[in-house]
Amino acid sequence: MSVIYVLLAISVTVAVVFFIAFVFSVKSGQYDDTYTPSVRMLFEDEVVKSQDKSNLYSKKEIKQTKSTNQ
Repeated sequence: MSVIYVLLAISVTVAVVFFIAFVFSVKSGQYDDTYTPSVRMLFEDEVVKSQDKSNLYSKKEIKQTKSTNQ
């Protein structure tokens, strides 16, 4: 039974050590992405101006009325 307590203590110690190493690496900037922001501008989509839908509908209606009148 004492072996379980020893293994439990060792596993908790190892987990704490890995957690401290992870926190230290995050704070030191290990996971900062310095490459993607410089490349992101090359792949951005162009901004497309949206047309007013009411204009589109009115133009279609005008075309339909002209074609039915002729």
